Amino acid sequence: MKFNPTKFIWSLMIVFGSIASFKAQDVTTEDHSYKPLTLKLNDSGSKYIRFITWHQFWITATQNNPGTRDVNGQPIDGTNNSSQWSTDIALRRSRFLAVAQISPRFLILSHWGINNQSFINGGTAPNGPNPTTTPSNQGKKPAFFLHDAWTEYRIIPTKLYVGVGLHYWNGVSRMSSHSTLNFMPVDAPIFNWSNIEATDQFARQFGIYAKGQLGKLDYRVALNKPFVNGTVPSAVPKNGIAVNVTNENYATAGYFSFMLKDKESNVLPFYAGSYYGGKDIFNIGVGFYNHKGASLVKTNTDSTFQNQLALGADVFIDKPIDKAKGTAISIMGTLYYLNYGDNYVRNIGILNEHVNAVPTTMSFAGSGNTQPTIGTGFIGYLQAGYMLPKMKDGTSFMPYVTATYKDFERLKDPSFQWAAGLNYIISGHNAKLTLEYATRPIYISNAANEVVRNGTKGQLILQSVIFL
Repeated sequence: MKFNPTKFIWSLMIVFGSIASFKAQDVTTEDHSYKPLTLKLNDSGSKYIRFITWHQFWITATQNNPGTRDVNGQPIDGTNNSSQWSTDIALRRSRFLAVAQISPRFLILSHWGINNQSFINGGTAPNGPNPTTTPSNQGKKPAFFLHDAWTEYRIIPTKLYVGVGLHYWNGVSRMSSHSTLNFMPVDAPIFNWSNIEATDQFARQFGIYAKGQLGKLDYRVALNKPFVNGTVPSAVPKNGIAVNVTNENYATAGYFSFMLKDKESNVLPFYAGSYYGGKDIFNIGVGFYNHKGASLVKTNTDSTFQNQLALGADVFIDKPIDKAKGTAISIMGTLYYLNYGDNYVRNIGILNEHVNAVPTTMSFAGSGNTQPTIGTGFIGYLQAGYMLPKMKDGTSFMPYVTATYKDFERLKDPSFQWAAGLNYIISGHNAKLTLEYATRPIYISNAANEVVRNGTKGQLILQSVIFL
């Protein structure tokens, strides 16, 4: 049976709306409060171990890039009378975090879990060379791995703490240290983690960091040893396009935020995406990341190692409008400048089930939902949401929009893409449903070997989030 995207989208919207409608009819306000999962280590509770666990599930309908094929090698891109849509139910994140502070002078944190498990991705290797034509059990039993593991010591109370380990005290922007527990949209735009799964381990690197607050200034700086990942220098093609190369150089990073209204906690590195009106926040931030000689570009006459540099500047506003009604706004704007070497570009697709070879004349980014995500050039990003008045049962809705502009050196045409979504907030960020439709640009290589814009595709996501 040919997939009908319109019926699928309407089905998701009906399910989403029905849940909200049934809840709206329940006029009894339920108590969702709970005591955090905490193990007290003394009678007063000042010494403790705090546990956090969460799951994020996605139901997706994806309009595939040209040239995409399914697990049996059949077209799933609209050609040959095929459907260009595919659907899936997947686990975006499943995590467990433990943080212990048995003294004001030191802290230890461990964070582990899995990401991006679908029916075909996330587990054991396939039997053959092409996972889309010779599938095995590659979707099953993904391995848990460490996201964070660090220890921290207090040097000067409030002003200076120093830590070491596999850490998330990132530079560049607020979104580069974004918590995955409290996004306002369905997810991060991914380019906020400019080294994601290249020279980091899911946005983390080994390093030494320092952090603290000096009045209204919140700061974090780090000296990291990035993971070795990339092409050996001798194998880089002579095409004038920079690529990641193996090296042992250190990287430096920093982010500085000026808190003009309420202060935010910096016990942990995870920045909130929205407080849903719980705080009055107006922050301005700037940051950087620099990894010496991490890219290499070769031509027929030259060979040059180039630094990977990322700069960011952002504004974050999150404030209540009417506390009695529960209304609030949340706005964040970020500007990135990335220089990862001449013509550098990296294509990424989140929960992309169809990783097969596609001619660049059909899709420069590849198959499924991949798109040019990170590259040398500029990125502008804006997200804005408005929390509607709470209903009688205490739940609320928050519609939002996001907009992204990318201008990469490698691509002849810049791109603009947008997303629109709706949060149904059952109990703050602890329990919510999110429905979002997002667009992405399609690029192809033309006869002149230029990478040009060639249309737009879309994706619909219904997300379920619960964390304790």
